[in-house]
Amino acid sequence: MAGVAGDSGGGNAFDAKSMSAFKSGLNRIYTFYTGGFLAFVIVLAILEQMGLSRSWIGFVFLLATIGLYAGIGIMSRTTDASEYYVAGRRVPALYNGMATGADWMSAASFIGMAGTLYLTGYGGLAFIMGWTGGYCLVALFLAPYLRKFGQFTIPDFLGARYEGNLPRTLGILAAILCSFTYVVAQIYGVGLITTRLTGVQFEIGIFLGLAGILVCSFLGGMRAVTWTQVAQYIILIVAYMIPVVWLSVKQTSVPIPQVVYGFQLEKVTEKEKALREDPKEKEVVAIFKAQADALGEKLKDVKGSLEKDRADASKKLEDLKAANAPAEEIAAAEKALSAVPKDEAEAKTAWTKAKAAAEARAKPLAGMPAHAQIYAGDPNGDQKAKDTYDTSRRNFLALIFCLMVGTAALPHILMRYYTTPSVREARASVGWSLFFIFLLYFTAPALAVLVKYEVFHVLVGTPFDKLPAWIANWSKVDPALLSVVDVNKDGILQLGEMRIGGDIVVLATPEIAGLPYVISGLVAAGGLAAALSTADGLLLTIANALSHDLYYKMIDPNASTGRRVAISKALLLVVALAAAYVAAQKPADILFLVSAAFSFAAAAFFPALVLGVFWKRANKWGASLGMIAGLGVTFYYMVTTQPWLRGIFGVTSPIELWWGIQPISAGVFGVPLGFAVIIIVSLLTAAPGRDVQELVEHVRYPNLKGDTLNTQIN
Repeated sequence: MAGVAGDSGGGNAFDAKSMSAFKSGLNRIYTFYTGGFLAFVIVLAILEQMGLSRSWIGFVFLLATIGLYAGIGIMSRTTDASEYYVAGRRVPALYNGMATGADWMSAASFIGMAGTLYLTGYGGLAFIMGWTGGYCLVALFLAPYLRKFGQFTIPDFLGARYEGNLPRTLGILAAILCSFTYVVAQIYGVGLITTRLTGVQFEIGIFLGLAGILVCSFLGGMRAVTWTQVAQYIILIVAYMIPVVWLSVKQTSVPIPQVVYGFQLEKVTEKEKALREDPKEKEVVAIFKAQADALGEKLKDVKGSLEKDRADASKKLEDLKAANAPAEEIAAAEKALSAVPKDEAEAKTAWTKAKAAAEARAKPLAGMPAHAQIYAGDPNGDQKAKDTYDTSRRNFLALIFCLMVGTAALPHILMRYYTTPSVREARASVGWSLFFIFLLYFTAPALAVLVKYEVFHVLVGTPFDKLPAWIANWSKVDPALLSVVDVNKDGILQLGEMRIGGDIVVLATPEIAGLPYVISGLVAAGGLAAALSTADGLLLTIANALSHDLYYKMIDPNASTGRRVAISKALLLVVALAAAYVAAQKPADILFLVSAAFSFAAAAFFPALVLGVFWKRANKWGASLGMIAGLGVTFYYMVTTQPWLRGIFGVTSPIELWWGIQPISAGVFGVPLGFAVIIIVSLLTAAPGRDVQELVEHVRYPNLKGDTLNTQIN
């Protein structure tokens, strides 16, 4: 897998015969790899039937997959700049599409997508529509044109196109912000999956998974990351499809879940109606409402309520001790006393959070909307219902917009199209990317419905003492992700008594379907592959932005190739450890972190990239101020409206949503502002130099003077 140096954007140092031989070699390697992986799973399944324990299966999957990725990283190690940054610009379209699919299939896509659809129903389709639609924007507006420019990174393009280090510096900062936010989510997913596979603590699981990330991207850069991502895509798509196909066969006898899930959705809808009218479910809803009301009363007089709670807990403990109560009752009373908040501030925070949680569950269907309901509210209802409907629709469309534009502007995705041999291959690569992504996204809605059918028809109504073992297992991993409590003390599980987080729906699907544990290990390995593949690309994006764009382009242009690559590796290690530390704090759910990264990327990059390609009048000052304005308003809106960020920055003012738009879609304000600022400022200031304007013309109309522009721009 040696690289090809000297490609200048449109050409390729390989002749057709060499390239054909290279592709044939790749086909043989990955065919053998796929067969070997399937044989490995079959052998583990046989060993499980022979008595191999679950913990050993988990460790084998973890060690085998990370060892595989590490092996590819070692074999692909390089110090050549072209190989390290752009894989020698010779990755065939098919394999680049597969690598892009893996790069794209993050923990959010693999773990969170179906879970979000499970919890939100129709509303979750915004993610599928936005993320897949974004690749249409990539194909039409960016990938082929950026490939013609032939740079190594997105900040590199900004510096070349906008004539200076100011746009490059802003690009570096924006790339670090959105990529770091995104990579924290991936490493969080790594920790979650590793914990489930091996049973180790979450924090330890993070650093175990991090080793697999580092050994690949650290040694071989983009070359190692590319070939590892191809291997990871094969694992993740096989892991995703097997349990959902099995569920489909189990429920309908049809092995094509994408075809039959509509029929299952009809059954889920009928069951939802029955659960809404079920007296036991209404009883659970009433209990949660009473809890929310009681907490609301406490919050009216925090000081007095805290003193009363502490006195009541102390008295109960004293009474039990005086009565020589059983040791377990005394221990429970001591635990209850220690759980009383220490001061008013802690009490207010805890009770507010508990009140919000109780209010969320004081609704039918455990607070979930009807799965097939398009928007909340009712366009034909009273004014409140109409407003709710309008706000819900507005947020749905805003989220699609942010995800589409963010997809088209994410640096680690756009970097993938610098690795193809030619502009034509870059365009074909986008098509392959869409195909490989489609396989998973077309399946996720089916998986969500099939799991919901299983929960509604099999799990709900089961006695607590006969619940399947997977519930207890997942509750141990993290009670916030899954918990069941007999709220009404009838010994039977009602839907309202089960709290499930979206991040475990996919990982728990094999156990829900009753499959052997080896399939659970396979799915966890697939989720690990998804998280690791995206983390690889993101860490490389950050390290390259610092080493290539900051150090080489701005600080030491005479640095040797070896020194540049060494600095990139050192920075990659530092960034990875910093991201792991942040992820260990469990800052927010995976989906919010990922979506925030999309809004940041959309506001910072999309206007500057699109206008940089299609409007030769866009200049340095317009691009710089547009990036600052777009990213600034997006970041401000998130900080003032998103609860976790408000806590980080100490914002105490009331939340004021603009037109009811949720913080997850903050980019909807930043993108149009960025376009407006770039256009206005560019028209009010001097035009770019003639050379730059001519290069923009050449990129759009390559027949004028060819499409190999890298040497001219540099």
